[in-house]
Amino acid sequence: MIRLIPSLPAVYVIARVVWPSPWPFALKLSVIVLLLVASQYHLWCRLSSGSVFAPEFPRPVVILFNWMFGALALTAAMLLALDASALIGGVLPGGGWVVAMSWRYAAGLAALVLAALAVGQALRVPPLKDVTVAIPDLPHGFDGYTILHLSDLHISRLFPMRWAEAVVARANALRTDLIVVTGDFIDGSLASRRSDVAPLRALTAPDGVWAVPGNHEYFFDYEAWMRHLAGLGIRMLANAHTVLRRADEALVVAGVTDRSAPVTGHPGPDLAAALAGAPAYAPVVLLDHQPGNAARSAAQGVRLQLSGHTHGGMIRGLDRLVARGNAGFVSGAYQIGGMRLYVSNGTGLWPGFALRLGRPSELTRITLRTSP
Repeated sequence: MIRLIPSLPAVYVIARVVWPSPWPFALKLSVIVLLLVASQYHLWCRLSSGSVFAPEFPRPVVILFNWMFGALALTAAMLLALDASALIGGVLPGGGWVVAMSWRYAAGLAALVLAALAVGQALRVPPLKDVTVAIPDLPHGFDGYTILHLSDLHISRLFPMRWAEAVVARANALRTDLIVVTGDFIDGSLASRRSDVAPLRALTAPDGVWAVPGNHEYFFDYEAWMRHLAGLGIRMLANAHTVLRRADEALVVAGVTDRSAPVTGHPGPDLAAALAGAPAYAPVVLLDHQPGNAARSAAQGVRLQLSGHTHGGMIRGLDRLVARGNAGFVSGAYQIGGMRLYVSNGTGLWPGFALRLGRPSELTRITLRTSP
């Protein structure tokens, strides 16, 4: 039954466009098979690697599947809107509007074009986004301090070594004081991704590269990935903190594990443990992959929380649904009491639904300022 659900958009498109069309039967049958195969993309991912999160196909095949899967979803949505309009028009005075087949063909063509644009937006090396955050008790030695925020790289067959190399080169060229990564580095096993993540070794900043795990790290041998990332020079803050200093002034950078960790038998996020022993006078910048616990972080005195996980909602409109699963937080900056939350749209994207429309990927350069 669960495997039938992804095929519902395909069945709807078949019933409303393919079957009623005056095409030869062989052509109809070919299109029907193609749509049903595309609708089961996540099943093929599972069969290829044992995980729905790691399609182990050649990159062009992964791109093609995302394009077709996205086009199918967009076509079904457009057809549903057309049919709903016709239904509403039918009960109004002077109604009786019928959706012509030409409109249905146009919806399919528009969906193919939009899906191609969406996949292209997802695959690019992200542009820079500048964000300024004012912190009331920020020490003057950290006024103008810059942090490069990366999140949700999802290094995979879709975002391979060359893409990672380009991201690292662009990140290093920004010459920020600190680089942080808020989880979801990978999709796939260490054996499959070892060469793809190798460029991360070149990430460099004066105060280092610090990170927290995302939920996807727990899907693929968490301990092995934590050891490997540490070996690449990425320092993990799993319910821990570090203290950055400028003369006698301090800034705390803390990190917590992901909310999903207990499901796999690992310690869940523990902000109290992360801040244990931190200087009480220093403002705290918290790394938390998911933004859902932001209110709790604010209540414990955190000044700035950096998160990802949502991918910005991927498609404008769909972001409202994604926000509902993340305590209302989905993209950009939020003020929660005395804390600023910033949710990145992500550097990469899960290869199981790699489309972006109106929610672009980003390299986020955050500049800290002492507020009046």
